[in-house]
Amino acid sequence: MLELRWRLQSRLPAILLAPSFLVILFFVYAFILFTGYLSLTNSRILPVFHLVGFANYARIWAFPTWITAISNLAIFGSLYIVISTCFGLALAILIDQKVRAEGALRPIYLYPMALSFIVTGTAWKWFLDPGIGLERTLHAWGWTSFAFCWIKNPQMAIYTVVIAAVWQSSGFVMAMFLAGLRGIDSEILKASQIDGASGLRLYRRIILPQLRPAFFSAFVVLTHLAIKSYDLVIALTNGGPGRATETPAVFMYSYTFTRNDMAMGATSAIIMLAMTSAIIVPYLAVELRRPAR
Repeated sequence: MLELRWRLQSRLPAILLAPSFLVILFFVYAFILFTGYLSLTNSRILPVFHLVGFANYARIWAFPTWITAISNLAIFGSLYIVISTCFGLALAILIDQKVRAEGALRPIYLYPMALSFIVTGTAWKWFLDPGIGLERTLHAWGWTSFAFCWIKNPQMAIYTVVIAAVWQSSGFVMAMFLAGLRGIDSEILKASQIDGASGLRLYRRIILPQLRPAFFSAFVVLTHLAIKSYDLVIALTNGGPGRATETPAVFMYSYTFTRNDMAMGATSAIIMLAMTSAIIVPYLAVELRRPAR
């Protein structure tokens, strides 16, 4: 009886996790495999199972709309990652100075991340719309020469997506860097100050190198968010004006559900998965090889 009870207790975690594991196995990994299979077919409105090989992967790179989506992602992703990282690091350094209002500032900076991207996109769409937002408000206050219509300008619209995304994610990046700053041994910093290290040299030679894991984690998270950006773009610009802000995720949805080209949508989804995996897999490899402290 005791042996049976011990066996049940040892297997209890596996028993409790089994339903969740099976659900994830089916609704995540099985559908990823099915999407990969569809990308090798000529499916249109409904799935078909006639394999055409890698023809869709060659065909998608001949689409001007896909090239535009990739170009927009390159602009959006690079600016989003760099600005969010710099801004989040600056906020973390500011709060790490033991300011009095730290308890109030941290929730304020973190609050945008609690919002969905749909809410963020809708709010920034109203704020940036020249007819109802910032421009109209300043005109009503008497600054009639003020003009800010980036959201209507095909050359500048992608930068409005960057603004909204940075606003939402900077607080989260700040929390990651703040955790890293609070984890640095204070004795090392005190010894460096006694040796005459200035504040700038202290950050450049000691603090920032020790924040390397936080930098890497922030890069992985922000890159993942940039690649799969769909809801923010749809709520803010709907991919426009024209295709000025269309991203691969918007391309995928459009071809799968609007243009009835399921194979092309699946192909774009697998390419996005490969882009994300190229970032996450090396990160996991480094983390798993790191010795436990």
